[in-house]
Amino acid sequence: MPRDRVLTVGAIVLGVVLIVIAVIYWAEPAKSLPSFFPGHTAGSRHHHTKHGIAAFLLGIACFVFAWFRSGPKRTAPAA
Repeated sequence: MPRDRVLTVGAIVLGVVLIVIAVIYWAEPAKSLPSFFPGHTAGSRHHHTKHGIAAFLLGIACFVFAWFRSGPKRTAPAA
């Protein structure tokens, strides 16, 4: 598998994972987050909206990166 294709597939997978994490941050209060998530606090009812926005934007950035990596290759104009 060419290196460009590996980067593209990796960026898409990472983008999906980050958007799922964003949805978890928006849907669950801090007490219900998995313990390995930043912002997990036992007994807290606070939602980490900013964490969700950051994860969402990073996921979109991964999709944009994959889109630009998968575009047609430019060739030098014939002289």
